[in-house]
Amino acid sequence: MVKSCFSFGSGLASWFRARISDPLLQILRKGTEPKKLAFSASLGITLGVFPICGVTVFLCGIALALFRSQCHAATMMLANFIATPIELSLMIPFLRFGDFITGGPKFPLTSDAFKKFLTGQASREILYSIYHALLGWVVTAPMLFGALYIALVPGFMILTRRFAATGPSTPKKPSSSPRKQVTSPSTSEVKLKIRDV
Repeated sequence: MVKSCFSFGSGLASWFRARISDPLLQILRKGTEPKKLAFSASLGITLGVFPICGVTVFLCGIALALFRSQCHAATMMLANFIATPIELSLMIPFLRFGDFITGGPKFPLTSDAFKKFLTGQASREILYSIYHALLGWVVTAPMLFGALYIALVPGFMILTRRFAATGPSTPKKPSSSPRKQVTSPSTSEVKLKIRDV
């Protein structure tokens, strides 16, 4: 019993590392600007909690098409993936918030309502509940996006400074000869010299 729990924990840890931790480290090492990463992650999470399952990836694709240069695609999709469990847990709060905004009748979340849903007798009520959930999301999405962006900018600034690629990790050995070292011009200097000719 204890061995099976340990293997489940190590399997979960390897899944987390492969699906979330390693891709995040790859994104951070590429040196993308922290504000762009925070914008993309905030937008990915905000769209990721959209109350209709299966639509969030398409919404992220539309957002990427609209905000081409402001978004980092990999960060947005990773944040969308991370937001999936949150999406499932926020469906009922969005539904109830939409019910509160409209002042209409609450959709009952009972076994009888589920039976009506399966038999097709509650189609109008289901459409109203979807409308109410969407309304609840539309009202909360701008506030959620703003709060996430404000919270994520400092975090990404710290992470990009810590994990940014700084070149090879081996230290350069100082030259033991007293001769003057010759350095080659940088590529920008070479380009300038070529353009001047």
